[in-house]
Amino acid sequence: MSASGTATGQVEHMLRQVTPGRYDAYEALLRALATPATGQVWMLLWHGQAGSPDAQYGNMEVGGFNYAPCVTSAQELSASGWSRSYEVVDGLDVARTLYPDHYGLWLNPHAQGGGVGIPWLDLRRIATGLERQPAGPLRLSEPAIEIPQFYALLTQNAHRTPAVRSLRRAWVQPALGAPYLAIGLDVYDTSPPAVDSVRAMMQQSVGAVPDGLPVSTVAMSDEYDPVAMWLRAAARPFYDREAHGAPAQAPAAGGYGYPGGY
Repeated sequence: MSASGTATGQVEHMLRQVTPGRYDAYEALLRALATPATGQVWMLLWHGQAGSPDAQYGNMEVGGFNYAPCVTSAQELSASGWSRSYEVVDGLDVARTLYPDHYGLWLNPHAQGGGVGIPWLDLRRIATGLERQPAGPLRLSEPAIEIPQFYALLTQNAHRTPAVRSLRRAWVQPALGAPYLAIGLDVYDTSPPAVDSVRAMMQQSVGAVPDGLPVSTVAMSDEYDPVAMWLRAAARPFYDREAHGAPAQAPAAGGYGYPGGY
């Protein structure tokens, strides 16, 4: 159990630092869970035994969202009073299992204060790489910055790139890190040549972006990406190959926030 002891020490230390508004501490907890050497958790099984085909994680609903409960050590398992089976799993593996079904992970629900919930969007960040996705909760809006040269060049290059159906844009302000401009790419074709052509389109266009303004892209087809989710719901295309001058649809009302509390 020495490896488990090392794991639990790090996760539980980070867990104790998490309080409302402490996004830096929450990110440190996510990093601990994402690291195989430190991220083991004790998943509570509602049915079956560890490793058996009928093994099924427990389920709890908080704020209308589903979470699988777990504990962070053998000591916490004992304190929880859980009398059914459990299995010790790397947080990375749990994240890969849960997020596609929109399940989050709840750490130590028996603890004073109710423990800490990790929403499914953050499990996706763990599963795909924390540095590849912005830290939530995100604030998203229409970009206020005026960069008509970039948009004109990007639209021109998109029209010359047959794989591109439409383009959307959003201003993304993560909980941690610098805000940036996101370009949503809706494409007809995801074959390697098509992907290369879209990448070339962006490379040919970013030269018109003012120095110091970060620009990122997001695939509109990604049903799990929070920026793509917001773009689909709230942003009209600024380039649409199929519009042919038709009136654009008005943006949807409302905002976006990560489910669950930190």
